[in-house]
Amino acid sequence: MKKRFVNLNDKKNSVFLYTYLLVILFLLILLPSCTHKKQLTTFGNKELAKIISTMTDIMLQDITNPPLAARFFSYTCLAGYEVVAQYDTAFKPMYGKLNGYPKMKMPLLVHPYSNQLSALLAMMETAKKIQPSGALMDSFEQNFIDSCSRLGFDEDVIANSMNYAKAVSQQILTYAKADGYNKISNLPRYTAYREEGYWYPTPPGFMAAVEPYFKVVRPFTLDSSDQFKPSSPTPFSGVKGSPFYKLAEAVYKEGTELSENHRLIASFWDCNPFAIQNGGHLQYGLKKISPGAHWLGITGVACAKANKGLEEALQIYTSVSVGLMDGFICCWDEKYRSNRIRPETAIRKYIDPLWEPLLQTPPFPEYLSGHSVISTASAVILTHYFGDNFSYTDNVEVVYGLSSRAFQSFRQAAEEASVSRFYGGIHFMDAITNGQEQGGNVGKWILQKIK
Repeated sequence: MKKRFVNLNDKKNSVFLYTYLLVILFLLILLPSCTHKKQLTTFGNKELAKIISTMTDIMLQDITNPPLAARFFSYTCLAGYEVVAQYDTAFKPMYGKLNGYPKMKMPLLVHPYSNQLSALLAMMETAKKIQPSGALMDSFEQNFIDSCSRLGFDEDVIANSMNYAKAVSQQILTYAKADGYNKISNLPRYTAYREEGYWYPTPPGFMAAVEPYFKVVRPFTLDSSDQFKPSSPTPFSGVKGSPFYKLAEAVYKEGTELSENHRLIASFWDCNPFAIQNGGHLQYGLKKISPGAHWLGITGVACAKANKGLEEALQIYTSVSVGLMDGFICCWDEKYRSNRIRPETAIRKYIDPLWEPLLQTPPFPEYLSGHSVISTASAVILTHYFGDNFSYTDNVEVVYGLSSRAFQSFRQAAEEASVSRFYGGIHFMDAITNGQEQGGNVGKWILQKIK
């Protein structure tokens, strides 16, 4: 009988090989998960600020008016926030909170992908489609994707994240299309009244009325466009000594005795997307950011100072942009109802025919002050997230040649933004104070509905 010998070394080698293969298999299973987790912590509030800044640059080229700019910003932010709400239970979806907001369908996800990357790409995809010159976002998006590759993102992660982003963006764009804005172009062309006390286009451009039908757009949270209808404006009167005449006199006096500090404040908050300036026999346009873009810029400054993560920053950006949209709807509802004359027109006719305001009068009725409404609404919302004594330096328009200004709170900034319209000679005081009241109501309502 033959004896069988067992080679102990071979047995040890087999055990070693088996163990080695198990380790390799475990690592292969674990690697995508590890890579995914690493990538989830890559992005923060800075990437959001860059998207908003790029959108603002495109709006400058398109000369996007203030209400429409708020519409673009809000849907773009909602696209990013929707992705966040789908993967982070700390942030609730907007279904049931915003008017007509659909129950979003979670797309079929293919691993590996990055949630945060998808949120940012969803914003870019939405901005590309919703803005007239949105194609200009293509180069920004491609540069962003290239930077992700340099950070170590796998091609599959980027591709899968993009597919996720496009699926969410398409649902947001469908929701946006149903808000009724695209039907405005079918409404009759607005004709300004030539009666006493009513708004009429002002020099030097005598531009047509901006968004006279914006109130018909579906609001995000409001029950109706006139939900926070303000008190009626001071009745018009050209009689010296009447309440309205005194309002006009106050603007005139401020404009003729304007201090350097008030001049600086008025210029800082001008935010007129397209002002016309005379240069000899020529007129040329001066493009500036919209009031909403300024307040979203302030949102970015605050998020950076507080070191907010991507998810929380997106929640704040979305809340502010929704507030901007509903604030403009409320304000524009009143503007074209009261249809009140601008100080420039009234003062030239009844006080001084040669008077000119410091700021160029925007092409829409005077009452209420849009700056007062949306600045106060934004301040209420930002104060909710950052506190009442959050100091910051507003450097949003440094790139446009303006110096930065320091504020001790968002409310202080909103107060200054509101009164800047009086300093600039383009609003009567009751339009400012009543605009602040409406804006405060809108801001509180937004927080109540989405929080």
